[in-house]
Amino acid sequence: MSIYRLMNRGVISKLYGAVASGKEAKVYWGKGPGGEDLAVKIFYVQTASFRGGRLKYILGDPRFEGLKGDFRKLVYAWCQKEYRNLARALEAGVRVPRPYAVERNVLVMEFIGKDGVPAPLIKDKVPEDPVRAFSEVKEYLKRLYLYAKLVHADLSEYNILVDEGDRLVIIDLGSAVLSSHPQAVEFLRSDVRNIYRFFSGLGVETGDPEDFLRELLSRQLSGTSS
Repeated sequence: MSIYRLMNRGVISKLYGAVASGKEAKVYWGKGPGGEDLAVKIFYVQTASFRGGRLKYILGDPRFEGLKGDFRKLVYAWCQKEYRNLARALEAGVRVPRPYAVERNVLVMEFIGKDGVPAPLIKDKVPEDPVRAFSEVKEYLKRLYLYAKLVHADLSEYNILVDEGDRLVIIDLGSAVLSSHPQAVEFLRSDVRNIYRFFSGLGVETGDPEDFLRELLSRQLSGTSS
């Protein structure tokens, strides 16, 4: 039903096969009315893994108050949350898929890849210049936290795509929480450590992740973002 509504709204003109699948959602390749490639992410509305795996990102977030007992509405709210998080990140200068529309459990966004083939994850395609890539991810973390007031909360080599020209794209922002979330600092520390661990494994001299974390926290407290 949601897909038909999006087609009637002129958001989707064609829908092809699935290009990615997970425990909580499946992503399809689609086409927009102008022939542009679309990623159509359809969240499952009948899976216990969604509730269990995402509960830590929901508790403490005012956007989910009153929905914990209604699983279907919880999924709809999660889908809306990812749409809004993508928009906030994009506005802050973070390279993420551009969000186009949301309808209940369906999120339509920019397709990162070519001819229905998704761009590879950074774990599967090492950038030609890992040092530059490391700096790029750190800049995205900074922009997310200081400008968008978000923490990805699940960032690792499993949700960073390598687009054409070795440009990195951050995906899966449904998990992202506001910087005011009670566990925001804990999530931020995990994100930073994951990125430092991955790039250290590529031979990049990353330094101490705690130094970067302290820098982000001090800038937030002082209100500076440059």
